[in-house]
Amino acid sequence: MVGLSGLLLVMLFITHQPVIAQQPSATDTEAVELRRRVKELEERLEKLETRQSTTAGASTETAASTSDTATATTTTTASPAPASQDGGILGFFREVEVSGFVDGYYSYNFNRPAGRTNVLRNFDVRNNEFALNLAEVVIEKKPDPLNSRLGFRLDLDYGRATDMVHAAEPGGAETYKVIQQAYGSYLANIGSGLQFDLGKFVTTHGAEVIESKDNWNYSRGLLFSWAIPYYHMGLRAKYSFNSKVTVMGMAVNGWNNVEDNNAGKTFGVMLALTPTSKLSIMQNFMTGPEQTGDDEHHRNLSDTTIMYTFNPKWAVMANYDYGFDHLTAGPKVHWQGYALYLRFSPSKKWAFVPRYEWFNDHDGFSTGVAQNVKEFTMTGEYRFRPSLITRVEVRRDWSDQLFFPKSDPTVLSKAQTTVLAGLIWTFGTREQ
Repeated sequence: MVGLSGLLLVMLFITHQPVIAQQPSATDTEAVELRRRVKELEERLEKLETRQSTTAGASTETAASTSDTATATTTTTASPAPASQDGGILGFFREVEVSGFVDGYYSYNFNRPAGRTNVLRNFDVRNNEFALNLAEVVIEKKPDPLNSRLGFRLDLDYGRATDMVHAAEPGGAETYKVIQQAYGSYLANIGSGLQFDLGKFVTTHGAEVIESKDNWNYSRGLLFSWAIPYYHMGLRAKYSFNSKVTVMGMAVNGWNNVEDNNAGKTFGVMLALTPTSKLSIMQNFMTGPEQTGDDEHHRNLSDTTIMYTFNPKWAVMANYDYGFDHLTAGPKVHWQGYALYLRFSPSKKWAFVPRYEWFNDHDGFSTGVAQNVKEFTMTGEYRFRPSLITRVEVRRDWSDQLFFPKSDPTVLSKAQTTVLAGLIWTFGTREQ
């Protein structure tokens, strides 16, 4: 711009000089040409100044826009209101875990029973067909002393397994079979934490559970099927003194009943011991009236489970049950049995589990026939991935009575042999 200003001064100086009358005509011609050039220079200068002004204005607007954007960004970043409003809701769902599984199988019974039913089984009952055992979705928020001491759990089930679990429900199987568990929890600030659960929950008895994925074998054993309850409705409290000793007590309606069938209540206690990281012992005891309309005669059950893990490859487990009941209009009945398990896992993908059981239904209270029943199961497991499990097993059941149906409905056998292949797919928002 210094060059342009100097040029303008020179032009102004030239254009304002007086014209000498005595100057020859040639000089007049040169003056006209000079004025023309000065006019061109003025026009060029005006265009340059206009362009410079436009560029400067645009730069100013850009700077202002950038400043406004930065201010808006700073304001948005600094404003915590929306985040704080959503924080509670988002935080709640971060604490909630969603998990579940889908479990199906194919079974074949060499007796070829006329009703296509595997007797003495509670879940893998269908013969010579592909069957859905159970599909389950679990929504759970565990109580946390550092965040919220309130929690809940809801297990939603569909499949033949839940039909059989709720077959004896006084309130009707169709009413409650979809909900395996539904309870609220509160962790009281007492010692290491005293947890209360109120609602419907599965039993703590036995070495096996309803979910196939959490058992060593695919089929459930005799004790799980005929010696213990599946679920309870009521209140329980659990307290861990340390990592080695846990106690639990409960007051519930009874065995397998959301709606009570009498005015009495059933009480249970549990003691869980872990003397070492390899050994665990669980002792349960339950007593209460279970006969319809009878509050006086009690059913009693003692259940013991012991598991020892030698190393990551080898583990053993044993379960013993003894129960007796005083019938309303009959004698005292009792039953007992034991189960032995061995698990060999040569790798994370492979596992082999033999199981042997003996069950004495002394008065036919559980199975309908007074008999001694035994079973041996050999299960092979392969995990394609942690969330996809397949199990193949061969099982032999035999009794000291003619009990197992054959293809001819008029003929019974003392034994049955079955083969089975099961597939379990698990999922969850957190590691299973």
